[in-house]
Amino acid sequence: MTRSEGRNLAFELLYSLEIQKVGQEELEEQIQLFLQESEITQENVTEYIKQTINGITFQEEEIKKMISQNLKEKWDISRISKVNLALLKLGIYEIVYSKLPYKVVVNEVVELAKKYGEDSSPSFVNGILANIIKQQGL
Repeated sequence: MTRSEGRNLAFELLYSLEIQKVGQEELEEQIQLFLQESEITQENVTEYIKQTINGITFQEEEIKKMISQNLKEKWDISRISKVNLALLKLGIYEIVYSKLPYKVVVNEVVELAKKYGEDSSPSFVNGILANIIKQQGL
């Protein structure tokens, strides 16, 4: 399984957790259920998904703050679709906290936005991530 496929699975789990509003106490159980249901057995993929989901959860307030600061005036984070929110959290986490090459992350997250989001999702996600990359001095 490629890193792109792993990222797609991490997004699917993140989106599912967003919809379910899973709390910290249920997180590990939900991750394990997802891995079992998706029949993911590769150690590197399971480790990537666990690290990414736990990292996003741990940094969630800071990530949400970055998203909010980059929205248009009078826009609130609650107006962002769950798909776009999950994509932004994934992208920001990988760029800012995992220090992955931002060009790769942005490209793949925008591709996921095309696949799962609305017509405006790719440009919306790309714009927010581009602003955050500039702010990070990358």
